[in-house]
Amino acid sequence: MTRDNRLFKAQVNRLLTLIEDQGEAALGSEAGLAASLEASRTTVRAVLSHLHDQGVIAWDGRDKRLLRAPEPGDFFDTDQTRSTQDLIRDRFLEWVLQGDVAPGTVLNETRLARQFDLPLAGLREFLIRFEPFGLIEKQPNRHWLLKGFTPDFAAEMFEVRRLFETRALTRLIAEPDPALTQRLTGLRADHLAVTAGGRRAALEFPALDARFHALLCDGARNRFVSDFSRTISIIVHYHYLWTKKDEADRNRHAAAEHLAIIDAILAGDAQAAQDALARHLDTAWHTLSTSVDWQARGQV
Repeated sequence: MTRDNRLFKAQVNRLLTLIEDQGEAALGSEAGLAASLEASRTTVRAVLSHLHDQGVIAWDGRDKRLLRAPEPGDFFDTDQTRSTQDLIRDRFLEWVLQGDVAPGTVLNETRLARQFDLPLAGLREFLIRFEPFGLIEKQPNRHWLLKGFTPDFAAEMFEVRRLFETRALTRLIAEPDPALTQRLTGLRADHLAVTAGGRRAALEFPALDARFHALLCDGARNRFVSDFSRTISIIVHYHYLWTKKDEADRNRHAAAEHLAIIDAILAGDAQAAQDALARHLDTAWHTLSTSVDWQARGQV
């Protein structure tokens, strides 16, 4: 699937969401739609043509009218709209979280690309991003060594995490974004399912944790903060899952702490949100610092 095709499908979903939110019969001009979607007029015309073929709108020159409300089947699945880099990130993260990948594991680019059904060049670009962090090291012949990290590395990483997420939370509450609020509401329901569910639901929490912290960093509206969140989610969760003892209970507790943050954000209570975030980051740091047997790894 080409990058442009993914972009087109993402814009179809965006326009369908816009139609749902506005609830208006008239769609406005192509120039206005291009501005709303932050897309070219060529892309807008392709999207309008698709919705016309689906029977969602009537389109005759400048006359564009809504024929029916969008239905779930009109939207493309998320997997069809994400960028290649997002797909690589998500599949690599899932593999790390669920695969119990040990320190010292040698990663083969070609084998991983085939396993994830992803382009080799994109996977290589993704792996290169982590080399400056010391998490992986380039080896000859398209191989990488998954190294792990030191206590100093962990402390420095968490210090930056605290700075970024605290700043992001401040802006998220001060300047609410409807799209982020909608995502946050959906995450709230997912967290409730973890806290109320059984052991299996609790063990699926790490991926949800990554989504929550990524959304929090997106609240900063800063590409560097968002990029950092993608990197740190893998680093944190890679080590977070080393210790399996009390994993389900630990995950339920973390989900409950997330809910306290989410509820405070949705209520617009900045102080309560910051206090809840501080408590959660303290818990996360304790979990991380005790999940690794530094002495056994010769790093104390």
